[in-house]
Amino acid sequence: MHSNDDLLTNAEQFAAAFPHRDLPTPPSRHLAVVTCMDSRIDLFALFGLDLGEAHVLRNAGAIVTDDVLRSLVISQRLLNTAEIYVVAHTECGLHRLDEQAFMANLEEATGERPAWTTGTFDDADASVRRSLALVRSCTFLVDRAHVRGFVYDVHTGGLREVTH
Repeated sequence: MHSNDDLLTNAEQFAAAFPHRDLPTPPSRHLAVVTCMDSRIDLFALFGLDLGEAHVLRNAGAIVTDDVLRSLVISQRLLNTAEIYVVAHTECGLHRLDEQAFMANLEEATGERPAWTTGTFDDADASVRRSLALVRSCTFLVDRAHVRGFVYDVHTGGLREVTH
């Protein structure tokens, strides 16, 4: 038995008593949140959200990529979200990552270099500002006025807004 097989048992028990059968597809708070995949970020607890209230898009570094923009456009145009939050955090794995060394490592291990970049950054606030600028410049989005950025502190649980 794998060490995580107990998670599958839990999934079966969860499905048997599933309490959210009737949630509508559009999030009730009309909110989409872009955040990092870091396992220390409990977005639902942080914002006091329940299931069905927000779309949550996670990737390494909370970086707004073409795929994140694609998801945000679908979120707004098809599922009626209006507000967008970008939430980065302290002590991110991409903070000060040596991208060239990482890519060289991948190439050495696999024989090829990825077409994508890691999105490494030296300053979380600057990274959030870059992501906000990308969102605000995306003409496919319906509402670009209600876009906010934050940095979450993984040690205190505090949330700080990033201003222009």
